[in-house]
Formats: sequence, C-alpha cells, structure tokens
Amino acid sequence: MSEQSQNGNDRSHRMAGVFLRGMAMGAADIVPGVSGGTIAFITGIYFRLLEAISAAPVAFVRQLLRGQVAGFWRDIDGTFLVTLLAGIITSVVSLASVITWLLDAHPILIWSFFFGLIVASVWHVGQQIRRWAPVLFLPFVAGAIFAWWVTTLPASELAPSALAFLGAGALAICAMILPGISGSFLLLIIGMYAPVLAAIKGVELVPLGLFMVGCLVGLLSVARLITLAFRYFHDLVLALLTGFMVGALSKVWPWQETLSWRTSSAGHQVPLSQTPVMPDAWASLYGQDPQVLLALVMAVIGLALVLGLEVAGKKTQRLANRSV
Repeated sequence: MSEQSQNGNDRSHRMAGVFLRGMAMGAADIVPGVSGGTIAFITGIYFRLLEAISAAPVAFVRQLLRGQVAGFWRDIDGTFLVTLLAGIITSVVSLASVITWLLDAHPILIWSFFFGLIVASVWHVGQQIRRWAPVLFLPFVAGAIFAWWVTTLPASELAPSALAFLGAGALAICAMILPGISGSFLLLIIGMYAPVLAAIKGVELVPLGLFMVGCLVGLLSVARLITLAFRYFHDLVLALLTGFMVGALSKVWPWQETLSWRTSSAGHQVPLSQTPVMPDAWASLYGQDPQVLLALVMAVIGLALVLGLEVAGKKTQRLANRSV
C-alpha cells in the first residue's frame, strides 16, 4: 500500500472516530442530567472543539470575508467540526424517540447507566488537574453546590414561541459545552425540553432553525470565554467542572421520589419536583421492585464505558504523536 493510500485510510479512521464521538455527544445531550460536554471531555476532543469554535469569528473576518474559503476552513478545523456535528445530528434525530422510550419504560436501568458514566467522568476530569492544592476545594465545592441547586429547581413551562426557541438554543448550548452541566436539563427547567424534542421528532424546520440560530449565537459567545479560562486558570476551571458533575449526580440518581406534579401542554402528568431516595424507600413508596442488582450492573457498564473511552483516547493520542 502506498504512503498516500495509508494516510487516506488513517484520515478516514480518524474522521469515523470523530463521527462516533459526535453520536455519543448527541445521545448524551438528549437526556436531562447528562452533558455532551462531558462526553467530549472524556473522549479527548473537548479542547480541539473549543479551539475550533473560538477561531470562527476571527477566521470569518480575516479569511471568509476576503474570499479565502480554504483558509477559513483550515482555521476553524472545518472537517472536524462538520464531522462532529453530523454525528450529533444523526444521533439526536435517530435516537430521540428510542431514548425517551427507554427513559419511560426502564427509567431505573437507564438512569443507573448514566449515574455510573458520570461517576467515572468525575474521576476522569479530576485526573486532568495538573496540581492539586487546597485552594482548588473552593471552586470544587462552589461548583457542586451550584449544580445541586440547579437540579432542585422546579420545572416550568414556556409558551413555545419563536423567541422561546431562540433563547432556549442559546441557553442549552452554553450548558452543553460545559462538562457536568446538562443543556437538556436546563431546557426541562424552563419548560422547553418537550417542545424542542417534539420539533425534532416532527422535523419542524422553523422552530428547529430558530433553535439552531440560538445555539450558534450562544456557542460563539461562550466558547472563546471558556477557552481563555482554561488557558489562564486551567486547574481552577477543572476543579469547578468536577464540582459541577458531583452536584449533578443527585439528578441522575435512579430512585427519585416525586414531590409534586404538573400538567404538560399535551395534558400529561409529569413530575414537577423530585428528590433522591434509597432503593428500599422507593420500593415502599411505589410498591415496585427497585431492581438494585440490574441497576448496579448498568452503573458498572457506564463506568466501564468511560474507562474504555479513556484508554482508547490515550492510544489514539500515542499513535498521533508517533505520526508527527
């Protein structure tokens, strides 16, 4: 095989890996309580994604407005971004119905899987801190308290207007890009989760277009800020994000007691506020099998998945370093 063919195959494999990472991010973003940013972080593409997005405004002015399309594409790492976005969109469109059905039919098992995934992610992100120091406990605790407080906010319901879809996109994408903060959960809190999911299922182009514009505005405004924060306060930011994930664990705890209910716009009864309880207490409340053993198995699978992604990411990085 020629060197050119080998390079082409390597590039195809790398792009296939990026596409699969995008699918994993899309699947995570559908589920309230799980962050696509966490998936990006543990699969080793988080900083590349931030750099590519941060470069877009400057590249647009310096390259694209001057007709230098190739330079613009190179500066924003266009092939990477488009491949990742294709994976995210493919996952959201194809898995939205499946994941919502699983959450409805097997909630304990699915939430157990995500609980294990986030626990392993806490360990993984914490490992990236270059030098632990007592001062880092302050942002860690602050992040945990803030994320926990967000998870206790009751869900509301906005009228699904054009402005609501636009604002929901901006808010959700800002959260989705941060490990530990779930954009879909924030959508749930402001009452836009169901309308956005319905628009995806029904392929409603106008609401989805407004939502995507909001995502674009939010993404371009926050990515540069996050990139600078990592550049100058790397360990502080990682400690804060680790705290975010620890605080968010209460939301993905498999056994929840529903304290109050509300009626959705579709006329269905949905939880308004919930609190985590132990499996035996949950069984007493609802008279159902808490499925503790199966839940433990699913949590271990989620944990193993993150560890496997970490090993695969390190292997890919070693191969990339050898080819340089």
